[in-house]
Amino acid sequence: MASLIVLALLYAGALAADWLAPYSETRSNRRAFYHPPTRIYFRDENGRWTRPYVYQYVLVDRGRRIYGENREAGPFPIRFFVRGEPRRVIGPWTTTLRVFGVDPPAVIYLLGADSQGRDLFSRLLYGARRSLFIALPGIAISLGLGLLYGGISGYFGGRVDNIMMRLAEIIIAIPSFYLLLALAAVFQGVPSTQRFFYIIVVLSFISWAGTARVIRGMVLALREQEFVLGARAVGCSHWRIITRHILPNTLSHMIVVATLAIPGFILGESGLSFIGLGIQEPTASWGNMLSAGTNLTALRQFPWILSPGFFIFIAVLAWNFVGDGVRDAFDPRGTHGRR
Repeated sequence: MASLIVLALLYAGALAADWLAPYSETRSNRRAFYHPPTRIYFRDENGRWTRPYVYQYVLVDRGRRIYGENREAGPFPIRFFVRGEPRRVIGPWTTTLRVFGVDPPAVIYLLGADSQGRDLFSRLLYGARRSLFIALPGIAISLGLGLLYGGISGYFGGRVDNIMMRLAEIIIAIPSFYLLLALAAVFQGVPSTQRFFYIIVVLSFISWAGTARVIRGMVLALREQEFVLGARAVGCSHWRIITRHILPNTLSHMIVVATLAIPGFILGESGLSFIGLGIQEPTASWGNMLSAGTNLTALRQFPWILSPGFFIFIAVLAWNFVGDGVRDAFDPRGTHGRR
């Protein structure tokens, strides 16, 4: 349940990125390269509680990119429900509303800035839309193909099963990494939106065959059950028996498989973007944001650039906990129901 709450917060933040992010994902500040996380104050100089505020940061050491607070400029209060530059939400619908912000020249970088002066917190919210939601259509495609293909193979058996399973084994035998390297050459010059779609298709194409083999084994056992024999006796078509009687009895297992497979899609997209085969700059994803950590010098001086890796870890761990919980809930031999 705790993992479900964490996932709900992550997905809600991704959906509300246009309102929660104080800056756009591509907004660069030439004066704030590797800006440290902005410190927020809740007490004034006399120790009394006051409205949250920040100070303007100025560069005190250009060579080492060290910033300091410019207290002479005075505090800049954090304003809530402010207006900013318009952002497109859905289609022609745009919004200028922001949940919080500060007046310039001050900035509020909750997690610091990257090498181009872009707010990491804003880019994490926008990047979550791609790194988290890539799993949902990917799971839908791979499970849909696996259910249908494995159901047909297991139901008919014999020569049909033999041919279909050999084709599935060919798909499984394709080395996924080299396939992605080959497709990366094809993706050259492709916009990030189309590249995102292609990544979903490729990851689904790689993963559906294993699901089909599992479903095929379950269908081989289910096709001899009395309710299937009864459906044949009353004249139901093969398609109706497969889709209405056999496959629904595999859904509990498929739900467990889906929840445990989602972390694989998240890691797959992050890994592809990390090595430059996925989402490309300036579009944000957790993988291409994490690639900044390959610069060891920058990582040692500006450790906040690793924050995307922390969110990848949290999301994958939460989905694994949810998958374990769902598996226990559907386990007929479990003891959770007697406790």
